[in-house]
Amino acid sequence: MSETAQALWTVGAGRAELRAAALAPLAEGLVRVRALVSGISRGTEGLVFQGRVPPSERTRMRCPFQEGDFPYPVKYGYAMVGRVEAGAADLLGERVFSLHPHQSLFDVPAQAAMPVPAKIPTARAVLAPQMETALNATWDAPPRAGHRIAVVGGGVIGLLSAYLCARTAGAEVTLIDINPARAAAAQALGLRFAAPDAAPTGCDLVFHASSTAAGLNLALGLAGFEGQVIELSWYGDTPVAVDLGGAFHSQRLTLRASQVGAVAPARRARWDYRRRLAKALSLCADPRLDVLVGRSTPFADMPGRMAAILSGPDTLCHLIQYQES
Repeated sequence: MSETAQALWTVGAGRAELRAAALAPLAEGLVRVRALVSGISRGTEGLVFQGRVPPSERTRMRCPFQEGDFPYPVKYGYAMVGRVEAGAADLLGERVFSLHPHQSLFDVPAQAAMPVPAKIPTARAVLAPQMETALNATWDAPPRAGHRIAVVGGGVIGLLSAYLCARTAGAEVTLIDINPARAAAAQALGLRFAAPDAAPTGCDLVFHASSTAAGLNLALGLAGFEGQVIELSWYGDTPVAVDLGGAFHSQRLTLRASQVGAVAPARRARWDYRRRLAKALSLCADPRLDVLVGRSTPFADMPGRMAAILSGPDTLCHLIQYQES
């Protein structure tokens, strides 16, 4: 039976609308999923919402099941939790995670619908793609026992990166942000917190996730001799001035990009995308992570609320609520 869903589209710079999405009769190998909640990735979706995906990245930055093309109109998003209504018998009635844009009802291949473990609440499961990004970053530059580690930028990616690093024996992990409100989230996750002027120096490893030039330059300044700075931010079409005339050269620092689109080289021979995502989803079992997913907005209200959600300085992972979960 064909059905009609509603999908959230960016239709111009800073403008969104709901559009009808016609679903054909369910094809073999697909499952039909009724959305429960989806999460908004403030950094990436903010750039998409403002039409700031540079032409050189418009193919590489496509998300799974995206429709339309950058800059707009485009249907975007990748943190969806729903319940399977039709398709594979072993998934019927199951809650699943899918890298699908914001849409009330959708069809995906059964392999793209990952069962959510019973111990993980629906709202917390939307953190899976951000956890996957943080996990990949720790594979790119593994934290080691006793490391002094700084994470600059207390958004969801920064907080999750710090959270994973803090699981390393003896590691000293500090989250750094200009927003003092981030201290509460850091404390809830068992992390130290510091403003930029009180950040620890001489770090073995620094993760940067503030998406600002000031944050990146601070990260470089916190790294000790032959330290590594892992760049997790994506700046879209914004030029970034990096201070390489300071300690970068004399201290033999390494600045390295980490991006979730490729499995980190250290794991690539043994891990595929599905295995990595499954591991990230399982890491969302910690109840302390609920501090990242507190606020929600009904799906029907999203066209009028998207701009405020993306621009809010205190926004972490904002949820879109489709129905009772």
